Amino acid sequence: MPREGSRRSRRWPAFAGRPKIAQTMFGSIKTFISALVEHERQAPAVSKLQLVTAALLTRVATVQNEMSQARRAKLHAVLSSYFDLDDPATARLLEESAAVDRTAVDLYHFTRQLNQLLNDEGRRRLVRMMWEVVYADGRVTELEDNIIWRVSDLLGVTTRQRVELRRQIAPDRAVLSTGLAGRHF
Repeated sequence: MPREGSRRSRRWPAFAGRPKIAQTMFGSIKTFISALVEHERQAPAVSKLQLVTAALLTRVATVQNEMSQARRAKLHAVLSSYFDLDDPATARLLEESAAVDRTAVDLYHFTRQLNQLLNDEGRRRLVRMMWEVVYADGRVTELEDNIIWRVSDLLGVTTRQRVELRRQIAPDRAVLSTGLAGRHF
């Protein structure tokens, strides 16, 4: 037991003579901090790349109207695969990205950040993911084609690359579902 005036009693006067209380208190704090750290390990924060990618894909999937169940499932699968996420993490990413999508004014908001975060191959992969999501329900409208064209252009993906990526996703579809047979890609 520390005596009056000892180092321990000067540093922690409230705990002078009560080392078990101090141990219990510090043990509780340690347990609390350990639980917080473990929670962070289990639920890592969503990265900027993940958030912006998911928000852009959501924007593309909903440009025509509400997202179909097929597109929602494809968006979930594409994000889960690309970022190697489990189902709860992908669902959390989609929730957070919906808020980002609602606040974004234009496509440049997304593409500016993606140009900084992705290399050329990553940008082409993103365009491929856009085609995968819009073709999930079996058709692409002129508006959806147009938004992918604009995003591709802002990302620096050439027309030739964009068309080739589209053909990889839907090789048997030469025209849009709106019947733009005379249109050249």
